[in-house]
Amino acid sequence: MIERINPGELELKEKVVHINRVAKVLKGGRRFSFNAIVVVGDGNGIVGLGLGKANEVINAIAKGTEQAKKNLVRVSLRNGTIPHALKSKYGAGYVVMEPAAPGTGVIAGGPIRAICEAAGITDILTKSIGSSNPHNVSKATFKGLAEMMNAESIAKKRGLTVQQVFHG
Repeated sequence: MIERINPGELELKEKVVHINRVAKVLKGGRRFSFNAIVVVGDGNGIVGLGLGKANEVINAIAKGTEQAKKNLVRVSLRNGTIPHALKSKYGAGYVVMEPAAPGTGVIAGGPIRAICEAAGITDILTKSIGSSNPHNVSKATFKGLAEMMNAESIAKKRGLTVQQVFHG
């Protein structure tokens, strides 16, 4: 079911969603480390999410980008929006996404906006409920988009044509 996408043949844009500084307390003081959530996408239905951890910010972003390229998924789009409404949960992060009419824009904040823009979604309505932790919100968004059905499979499941499903 899950298709493997080769990042080498795509023109991917990367966006850093969040950088977090963490401290480890040692005998001589604190030792700081960084983790970075990075999203990559081609702006045409392919998106990936990665988390990188390192002692330097640049290295954490580089590791996050490599991780994101390994986790690429194809998002099914329909006229710049998603084919159906969806709810997704990861940890305490709960995300609701609904398709929107052309011209609406990306009504989303923080991690959800970054993932939607990287995937090439131009019109969507979203709401983040529960945890505002960027890790959980971004993973819930990514999980929801990855598990979303395409228009053809929805029509087949209902025993209708694609036109009947979306135009009444």
